[in-house]
Amino acid sequence: MSERTYLEEISIRNLGIIDQSTLELGSGLNVLTGETGAGKTMILTALALVLGGKSDSALVRTGSERLIASAQFNLPTITADLREIAENSGSDISDGSLILTRTVNSDGKSKAVAGGTTVPAATLANFADQLVEIHGQAANHQIVKPARQRDLLDRYAGTALSEALTNYQGVFASYNDLKARIKAALDSASKRDREIGDLEEFLQGWQKLKAVRGEYSETTNQIARLSSVEDLRAASAGATEALTDETSGALIVLGAARRFLDLAKGKDSKLDEIATSIAEGFFLIDDAAHEIASYLTALEADPGKLDSLQSRKAEINSFLKKYGSAGSADEDLVLLAARAKGAKEAIADLNGGEDRIRGLQAELSAIKKNLVASAKNLTEIRTAASISLSKAVTTEIAALAMPHTVFSIAITSADYNGSLKESDFTYLGCDEITMQIQGHAGASLIALGKGASGGEMSRIMLALEVVLAQTHPVGTYIFDEVDAGVGGKAAIEVGRRLAALAKHTQVIVVTHLPQVAAWADTHFVVKKSSNGSISQSDVTKLEDKARVEEIARMLAGLEGSASAQEHAAELLALRESIS
Repeated sequence: MSERTYLEEISIRNLGIIDQSTLELGSGLNVLTGETGAGKTMILTALALVLGGKSDSALVRTGSERLIASAQFNLPTITADLREIAENSGSDISDGSLILTRTVNSDGKSKAVAGGTTVPAATLANFADQLVEIHGQAANHQIVKPARQRDLLDRYAGTALSEALTNYQGVFASYNDLKARIKAALDSASKRDREIGDLEEFLQGWQKLKAVRGEYSETTNQIARLSSVEDLRAASAGATEALTDETSGALIVLGAARRFLDLAKGKDSKLDEIATSIAEGFFLIDDAAHEIASYLTALEADPGKLDSLQSRKAEINSFLKKYGSAGSADEDLVLLAARAKGAKEAIADLNGGEDRIRGLQAELSAIKKNLVASAKNLTEIRTAASISLSKAVTTEIAALAMPHTVFSIAITSADYNGSLKESDFTYLGCDEITMQIQGHAGASLIALGKGASGGEMSRIMLALEVVLAQTHPVGTYIFDEVDAGVGGKAAIEVGRRLAALAKHTQVIVVTHLPQVAAWADTHFVVKKSSNGSISQSDVTKLEDKARVEEIARMLAGLEGSASAQEHAAELLALRESIS
């Protein structure tokens, strides 16, 4: 647990009924309880905002300009993925912690900050993927989708599957690229001769032109200079005379002023500053005078070079007029250089004709064998993982008061030994994943979502997370309504499994069940104040007697029941005796 990230603190201001509140969370099982409508879910709403969820001005507390929600995460170790996200966004995680903040104004505008840097809300979501797993009713709906089921299985399969999938996707990309080349070769067969002629003419013209990067701009600049030699000479000669004339040149005048001021040096600091400025000006103008003189000396008319440059510019313009686009000349030359680089291969493809196509098809056949082998390897890894995951989840489900339910994962794959179709191959392999349950011995296997109630789905999701947390850990798991449709003994087992999950990772649960709340390492109760809002004092961390009273309230629906308090103490004792 010490090596995993965890959520240290949530701070909320002006969100819904919450005026202001701060929760300092523990690293184990954190439970939030309170009466219906007390604001427990608003705390998770704040966290969802911080983690990149959709903003809504309706969430801003009435009469307030904006809501502010922030979450501070402790990062004992920083993974490569976290570091990459931080570096790309400019977020600071150097001190082993990360603060995510979301502000939503009453006019609907929102601002996201990660590690002290303003970022898009999508960046918060990227961090969230590495830090938090949220489960509510929406998660139960997501798990019935084949894509989500495959994702969960692949997560469980771990590094072996990840490496095999990367290898498969590389081969898959090569296969599709080669298919595209073959299609292009076939499509162009009928117009091969004309295309070859056009490409050869372009390539010959390019090789003759021998253009270099930036040449057009440089040529244009030189032409402008050589075309204006007399104007440039007159300008520089006039400037030289104005600066160096023995009677009225700027240097002579500044030199005289400098000498006068030197006579009073040290007698007035203000005048000394002026003298310094004039001295600096003198040296700057002196340098400029030398540069102008050097420029004037080097300035020569060169009609021959001017003619040569104008001819070169005309040559480039003629080539660009035929092959260029509407962009700048230098940009067009860069694009044409890239086209020329691939022209030889394109000509080879076209010249090869049927022989070239047959060669590409033979190459495609060899790659397809590799593709089939890679896809088959993926299927084998997924199949082995599905058997292991099915057994582990079935064991967890049995511990959640579903002793006769069997969880199973069916993998439908392409017929690798038969006739394979192009449509069999996808970016993620050739497998379709279906999670199923069997309600009792002898019953038919039914697809998840069709054969499970809401309470059973919640327990199956919890069982999956308990198993996955041991092999593919996320720092913080958040469960909202995990106890939906659950009661009695099943509720105790839900609490027990949440506590088991919390031994590996941080768990945050919003619950109405005392049997779940009793397992908490850290227990918060949320209450409304007399004016219907929640302030700092209305979110309380419970200890000892206060926990007994809260669990008794949850059991009996009223406060002060002696029998309910006895039952509450019994639940807490059960947790202590087992843990």
